[in-house]
Amino acid sequence: MKVLKFGGTSVGSAQRMKDVAKLICSGDQKIVVLSAMSGTTNSLVEISDYLYKKNPDGANEIINQLAKKYDKHIEELYATDEYKQKAKELIKSHFDYIRSFTKDLFTLFEEKVILAQGELISTGMVNLYLNECGVKSVLLPALDYMRTDKNAEPDPVYIKEKLLKLLESNQDAQLFITQGYICRNAYGEIDNLQRGGSDYSASLIGAALNAEEIQIWTDIDGMHNNDPRYVEKTTPVRHLLFEEAAELAYFGAKILHPTCILPAKLNNIPVRLLNTMQPEAPGTLISNTTEKGKIKAVAAKDNIISIKIKSGRMLLAYGFLRKVFEIFESYQTPIDMVTTSEVGVSVTIDNRKHLEEIVNDLKKYGTVTVDDEMIIICVVGDLEWDNVGFEARIVNALKDIPVRMISYGGSNYNVSLLIKKDDKKRALQALSDYLFNHK
Repeated sequence: MKVLKFGGTSVGSAQRMKDVAKLICSGDQKIVVLSAMSGTTNSLVEISDYLYKKNPDGANEIINQLAKKYDKHIEELYATDEYKQKAKELIKSHFDYIRSFTKDLFTLFEEKVILAQGELISTGMVNLYLNECGVKSVLLPALDYMRTDKNAEPDPVYIKEKLLKLLESNQDAQLFITQGYICRNAYGEIDNLQRGGSDYSASLIGAALNAEEIQIWTDIDGMHNNDPRYVEKTTPVRHLLFEEAAELAYFGAKILHPTCILPAKLNNIPVRLLNTMQPEAPGTLISNTTEKGKIKAVAAKDNIISIKIKSGRMLLAYGFLRKVFEIFESYQTPIDMVTTSEVGVSVTIDNRKHLEEIVNDLKKYGTVTVDDEMIIICVVGDLEWDNVGFEARIVNALKDIPVRMISYGGSNYNVSLLIKKDDKKRALQALSDYLFNHK
């Protein structure tokens, strides 16, 4: 069995839903994971914001605007009055439920319930459309099997047990339609796998069923070798190692959520990135197979802050790095890059929430310098240290661009370079020209 995930843009209109239906109705049984229609989650977040601010009128205005959009989708999606009426009843039930929250106390728990409605609506609409077309499709409610534990991590044993029972009771179905992103927590409350979590849902489902393949369908033909928003002549990467894909996802490749990789990798299930606009395109295959000695792609991570701690006391002083890292840990602020010398250490972070407190604490141990508005450029491929020459190629590509930090050795698949925000486009283009388009 294959698991197919379609993002918000892939189900963003009635026509897109029809296109998805054509893609999933061929071949063997499949589980299809759907996100909310594009724009819906943002509207639900806005509704929640009004409710937090005790402004039910503002919330109701956004609810009414969103409901009107869905009325239009219903008219375009269904051919018969019978199914139009079923869809209208489905939509009404969800929006009436959302409106019920405008009358009571509003907390984080209620917000998560509201955010879950987008996926519940999109899957209900697609399932009704498939039924209207004569397809034997069944809704698999994610809230009946997708659960996190007390550490807010997925509970794979529970997921597998509950999911297999649901499949066994619907063996005649051609398609199983389910929600991405949403789940229950260890206490049975409605929760979610964070934004972008539909990729994670698909990977967890694939791992639970030992699926033949996990397919992530988006609006771009696979993961490109650079960011097409900034760089000319990018091309899809046809094959990536799981570790390479994870590095690219973490460092800025938006097509794939970073958490998606691990369950598939651990269970040796290939992940294929495909394009709903060009379904015939081969896309990108991610697996445990590597291509030796090849630089694959470049990505960039924005909004980086560099912090340099310089101290003469660091020389030969054990415990210095521990004290530095404990400060970041105490403020729950992850570090991206680290470089050290005999008199100092430089680190980067992407969360400025506790920046002032961190800097004040670091000043106990040395002179602190902060560089804001920086970018991490990540070059990914088979970069084993004995593959001679790849460092020179990367550095030569950036010979005209100031580089603040370089990090290599923590991974065999990534070289990270810190540059100024203003140099981002020039650096990405230079790397593409030199690494991929060099004659």
